[in-house]
Amino acid sequence: MTASSQPDVSEPSGQQADGGLVNLHEKLAGLLASRGQWREAYDHLRSALDLIYQDSAGHAPPVPEQLRREVDRLRREHAEAHEQSIRDSLTASYNRRYLDQRLVAMLSEQTGALAVALVDLDWFKQVNDRYGHLVGDRVLQQVVELLQVELPEPAFCARYGGEEFVLVLPDTDHATAIEIAEAARARVERHDWSAMAPGLRVTVSAGVAHEVGGTCENGAEHQLLQADSLLYSAKQSGRNAVAYREDGRVRLAGPAAGRRAIADVRVAEHY
Repeated sequence: MTASSQPDVSEPSGQQADGGLVNLHEKLAGLLASRGQWREAYDHLRSALDLIYQDSAGHAPPVPEQLRREVDRLRREHAEAHEQSIRDSLTASYNRRYLDQRLVAMLSEQTGALAVALVDLDWFKQVNDRYGHLVGDRVLQQVVELLQVELPEPAFCARYGGEEFVLVLPDTDHATAIEIAEAARARVERHDWSAMAPGLRVTVSAGVAHEVGGTCENGAEHQLLQADSLLYSAKQSGRNAVAYREDGRVRLAGPAAGRRAIADVRVAEHY
């Protein structure tokens, strides 16, 4: 075939093929490439190009049902693989990778308020030591379920590490964020843990840091450090409490507010 007799891929023949076999081959190539299957992706791209150049009569060939099913299967597998990559394998909450990415994005895009509650299980080492790590794992899973009860959209729960979790609360005012964290703390305290193991009791402490859009100059790390300091204040003030800052002072939510001594920790420490 001479250059003058070759079909112009910008003419209707290529456009008609697009959306049929060519479109499906291109989608398959993209899905396979995202999984690192470069050879298979290349083969599908070649098939797409062959269709474009061979369809000189302007008639798009019918799309085989098997090819459609293959595209659907790869799409499902791709979506499942992505979901697994951002989930914690034990608790099914979001993982640290997802948390870091979303917080950075939210703080850069956020025009309203953003609150984070850093939640930590109290005396969790004693749970593992007394009841074993299998029970400890079940406790972590149950705590995540309790933290996520009635969590409003688009808020989410992520595992920060070990027995620490973060509730991310976009577009949430300070008072509401405290109410959500305190309700979660109370659910954990009221849960019938003895059904899991006789004598088992589980409580959590939390620190709630709140930012209005554009005020958190140092980004996600700074807000998490603020929440960490408040969490430590809750621990130092007797545990099983939610700490927050108001008018420059650390306060405790709910029944814990009546405690005589409330620690004010400015720098995050180990606990």
